[in-house]
Amino acid sequence: MKNVLGLFSRTTILNVLLLSFSSTLFADESSVLSAVRAALPQFEVDRAELHEGSGLYIVDLKNGPTLHVTQDGKYFVAGDLFRINKTNLENETEKAKLSKVEVLPESDMIVYKANNEKAHITVFTDVDCGYCRMLHKEVPILNEAGVTVRYLAYPRAGVGSDVYTKMVSVWCSDNPKEWLSKAKLGASVPENKCVNPVADQFKLGNEVGVRGTPSIVLENGVFLPGYLPAAELIKRLGL
Repeated sequence: MKNVLGLFSRTTILNVLLLSFSSTLFADESSVLSAVRAALPQFEVDRAELHEGSGLYIVDLKNGPTLHVTQDGKYFVAGDLFRINKTNLENETEKAKLSKVEVLPESDMIVYKANNEKAHITVFTDVDCGYCRMLHKEVPILNEAGVTVRYLAYPRAGVGSDVYTKMVSVWCSDNPKEWLSKAKLGASVPENKCVNPVADQFKLGNEVGVRGTPSIVLENGVFLPGYLPAAELIKRLGL
């Protein structure tokens, strides 16, 4: 087991692991989670979610690979799960992770609402990021086209950094939309403190594969790493 676990950091679609848990049959999420925790006690297990298409449970490990576990709790595969279509491959593991973004409450975001909303995008942003500032200047164009822009915090320097403190101050301000716009123009933000989602949103960004900002998630679960001009985004949304 120890030698096998050492391969996790090199897990790819071509190099997956297939291990047996036990001969005991399981039939629900809590039992599958218990089996994973017993087999891999060195990992923190977040949750399990049944993927209906494959019949496997998707189990997220903190600082470890994603597992796909059989419903009987006897086997798992470490690595991404792909769905084979006639023309392409769809990464089902990535889609499952990105679904966490779509279910977040807008009350935790900073939202620039379109009056005639036809679609929305969710953007992991950093107030000191140059490309984030370019995208933000085009928010009025996106709103005019019917696209609502929903911001999540992703301070690239990490929790506890200066930009993290700045983004907490924005989220905790009396007018987050106004102060986010000011911060993206380089204005100094008065320090504010409150119960806020900035650290959780940063963690979620890491979980879904954010490696830089802006990172854009479309409502259909498509992940777009990096800046795209408003016209291209509008086109991608089919508007």
